[in-house]
Amino acid sequence: MAKKTILDVQLKSKKIIMRVDFNVPMQNGEISDENRIVAALDSIRYILNQGGKLILLSHLGRVKTEEDKKNNSLAPVAKRLSQHLNLEVQFVPFTRGKEVEEGIESLKEGQVVMLENTRFEDVDGKKESNNDAALGKYWASLADIFVNDAFGTAHRAHASNVGISTYIETSVAGFLLEREIKFIGETIANPERPLVAVLGGAKVSDKINVIKKLLEVADYVIITGAMAYTFYLAQGFDVGLSKVEKDKVDLALELLELAQGKIVLGTDVVTAKDFDPESERNVRSKSAIPSDEMGMDVGPETLKTYFKYIEQAKTVIWNGPLGVFEFPRFAEGTKGFAKKLVDLKDSVTTIIGGGDSAAAVIQFGYEKDFTHISTGGGASLEYLEGKVLPGIACVDDK
Repeated sequence: MAKKTILDVQLKSKKIIMRVDFNVPMQNGEISDENRIVAALDSIRYILNQGGKLILLSHLGRVKTEEDKKNNSLAPVAKRLSQHLNLEVQFVPFTRGKEVEEGIESLKEGQVVMLENTRFEDVDGKKESNNDAALGKYWASLADIFVNDAFGTAHRAHASNVGISTYIETSVAGFLLEREIKFIGETIANPERPLVAVLGGAKVSDKINVIKKLLEVADYVIITGAMAYTFYLAQGFDVGLSKVEKDKVDLALELLELAQGKIVLGTDVVTAKDFDPESERNVRSKSAIPSDEMGMDVGPETLKTYFKYIEQAKTVIWNGPLGVFEFPRFAEGTKGFAKKLVDLKDSVTTIIGGGDSAAAVIQFGYEKDFTHISTGGGASLEYLEGKVLPGIACVDDK
């Protein structure tokens, strides 16, 4: 179902409360990665240029105690956002009350105020995370229109998304949420084929439901990264010291049978004796992994196999790295695969389903060369499973 966006509503002189995802990594009070702030700029600028009076809400980190509040204020984020917008972002260090209301009342058209971390409301009774009705109602009372642009929390029903939308007349999506709906939601519902899904990362258990859903939807599912070793074990190969989930071997077998040839696995691996960036790199057939070595990356023949599949594709969804890309010596598989997708970008829709594969692509400097890089972690996975996400369901249908 198509959702209303900020393009569908009159914003001039209206008070707009927008949930963004400014949950950025902080080190010693400094922002170490501002990607999430940059990702929200299009929606923010559009609303301000249209003459909206903007109220921003976000969470930051985990806040369970008064002590946690000290390290998780959004004040540095407001400051950084001001620099990007070239405009003062008024910061109110409260989530409700007189100061909040006065800050909002003082807004003129094209001005913005940011409230304090929504999770400060979790210290006393988890009001934000449990979608406390009174809190949702209060935030809704501050504005005329609710905009959800926080995909990263769309899989959670919180007071700052579902709560507000329940008590406000108009709820619409920002540009960021709209892109997620378009590229992940619509691809799962109605993909341009052939669709090849690539699932990496460590745990089969984290991705069982995604694998099952993608086996229904995709033409091929490439299983890679650390989780491939559980499948190799299921096929009867010795995997040495590689990371495996022994209790998921039966499940891997079941998935291989269910797949009827749709699952693509590798033929060779890159191993090391220790999980160490300086470890010596060995290329081994998957049928000849020594008992004292562990898989760290995919081998060159495996990469060639993957290329054959993605060269035929019209759509590729990729979630999870192919190896330990954090160690340069074992990043070749992930980097080579990313580079291949970049080379194919004119003929293939390339979608990165968030998490570590997004981090890898950013590390390699390829983030501008993909059709879409999802901003969610858990939200991306649940959306790929075909689940209805509360933060999307709460937005008005067109």
